[in-house]
Amino acid sequence: MIINDLDEILNTLKIHLSGFKQTMISSVIEKTNDPFWTLISCLLSLRTKDAVTYEATNRLYARAKNAEEIIQLPVKVIEDTIYPVGFYRKKSLIIKEVTWIIITKYQGKVPDNIDDLLSIPGVGRKTANIVLSGAYKIPAIAVDTHVHRITNRLGLVKTKNPIDTEVELMKVVPEAYWLEINELLVTFGQNICFPVSPLCSNCPIVQYCSRTGVNYFR
Repeated sequence: MIINDLDEILNTLKIHLSGFKQTMISSVIEKTNDPFWTLISCLLSLRTKDAVTYEATNRLYARAKNAEEIIQLPVKVIEDTIYPVGFYRKKSLIIKEVTWIIITKYQGKVPDNIDDLLSIPGVGRKTANIVLSGAYKIPAIAVDTHVHRITNRLGLVKTKNPIDTEVELMKVVPEAYWLEINELLVTFGQNICFPVSPLCSNCPIVQYCSRTGVNYFR
């Protein structure tokens, strides 16, 4: 069973992917070392390419380094700064609202627990778990489209949506891997295990993969 090979699969991916560019979220965490900016970058990333999100986050970070400075920016300035991220006008309003909540309800500190994070407008389980695992190093599995697709493709889980995938992965993935599994699988999904026509000929774990749902591969 693939579960029995999970240690080998994840360790092989760590070695094989070590030379690839780190994910957008990891870049933000490395640059800012701040859960607030991890949260902001996640909010900006919806329906936006990683490169665009990262540059928008950098531009906003250059204008304001923390929540107290962000809240002073007019919405129009935020709009102009984060453009061309998708839904940039709506996201500007969300950023102001979220920042106000962080300042007034949480004394300027992003919560470090799932319930409080999920109570913040615009924050779903993926974002909450990225903040926990990426920024706070609290064990959590952030499931985005890559993690959901790849774990089902491998045959590690058999689920219909990311929430179910998170639940099932927490059952089968050792907690020691929770902090890094998102980074590994997102990098893998962006460079090798594409949604359409994955590069199976360049896959280091192809022998473990059931190729569930794969109709064409290279």
